[in-house]
Amino acid sequence: MRAVIQRVTHASVTIEGNVKVKIRHGYLILLGVCDEDTQEDVEWLAKKIANLRVFGDEHDVMNRSILDVDGEALVISQFTLFASYKKGNRPSWFRAGSHEHSIPLYEAFCQLLSEEIGKPVGTGEFGADMKVELLNDGPVTICMDTKNKE
Repeated sequence: MRAVIQRVTHASVTIEGNVKVKIRHGYLILLGVCDEDTQEDVEWLAKKIANLRVFGDEHDVMNRSILDVDGEALVISQFTLFASYKKGNRPSWFRAGSHEHSIPLYEAFCQLLSEEIGKPVGTGEFGADMKVELLNDGPVTICMDTKNKE
């Protein structure tokens, strides 16, 4: 599983001209799933993100988690995080997980992250053409891959 976590002042996702979800201060998370991913990857990543300390404390030191700042989260499925670009200039997506494998893990991740942060998590729509808008705060952008836990 790969995630790009962006600390945002606000973010939203629009599908077919309609704003589906809008959040304020928190995380916009782009999530990619591959066929090798398991529930163990879901659990590790959700806990890691919920406890990631990238929000400023009273001394403006990144020492607080999304839990500490009562932040919100928006999770967008992003198969392009598994792009292979080694041959030629047109990426291939052979490493991205199949819909049958990815959708349940995406949904499990959103559910577990919601439980971890104690509030509903906004989502896009798996496989839809989405327009994502955000104001990156910092900017702070963290990339995580469950295959590189150490």
